[in-house]
Amino acid sequence: MISIVTASYNYEQYIKETIQSVLNQTYQDWEMIIIDDCSSDNSVNVIKSFNDERIKLFVNEKNLGLKGTVKRGIEEAKGDWIVFLESDDKITPDYLEKKVQIAEKYPDVNLIFNDCEFFGDEKRVFDFNAVLKRTRKILNEQTYPFDMFYYFYHSNKIFTFSAVMAKREHLLKINYEPKIDCLLDWHLWVQMAYLGKFYFLPQKLTYWRLHSNSYVQNSTYKTPFDLQFKSYMDVLKKTKDYRIIAMLLFLHPLWYAKQIKKNLRSISNKWKTSRNKDCN
Repeated sequence: MISIVTASYNYEQYIKETIQSVLNQTYQDWEMIIIDDCSSDNSVNVIKSFNDERIKLFVNEKNLGLKGTVKRGIEEAKGDWIVFLESDDKITPDYLEKKVQIAEKYPDVNLIFNDCEFFGDEKRVFDFNAVLKRTRKILNEQTYPFDMFYYFYHSNKIFTFSAVMAKREHLLKINYEPKIDCLLDWHLWVQMAYLGKFYFLPQKLTYWRLHSNSYVQNSTYKTPFDLQFKSYMDVLKKTKDYRIIAMLLFLHPLWYAKQIKKNLRSISNKWKTSRNKDCN
């Protein structure tokens, strides 16, 4: 059985589509654990309107935030694998079927993720496709299963929570205390990558809704030091694997060197443009 964990908070206009996409699955051995984090809209009533015993609603007594709600969902789940599905996203009918096939074929894999189809705000869709073009290229160049532990320092290679199916056993071994709450997923993937190999499916099995109210839009993330240094240090403290120190000493200055080079190139281009205008 697969457990689908959905954190719900004030998305009454979207969550019906989210639940329906689960009901449409070709693979039927699942449960959907929905944790409502004290929504003030009609979300709870929308969820209760579905008459399927596999859909299980839990309502937090007080607002726990994303990390507390996600953690509770994992703890309430009964399946060996957890699918994360945000309450404003959708999955294709063959999402579970394709991932179960990978899970059965590769026992050393602890996380399976996929590409996404963006929809919603047109400007954000255009921007995300442009920004993530290089990430897609990097992912498609690898052979899977793949050890991705050192691939998450500069950027999150997994587009969204809703693209992930992960082993519950390993999810229960990691901590849920990121430096930045709205980037919880990135913090979790660093820890999961240390415990097992990842598998990437290039098919767009997730419909990721992009809109102005998205939780991630509140991120204050600026550099790897804001988030990823802490995440890798958490793994170091727990495992005493001192190879991580060598990785940090190499990658951290390298990231800043790339940023300096990028800024200098931008300044140079502006200066050239300004000079050409003066000459004309």
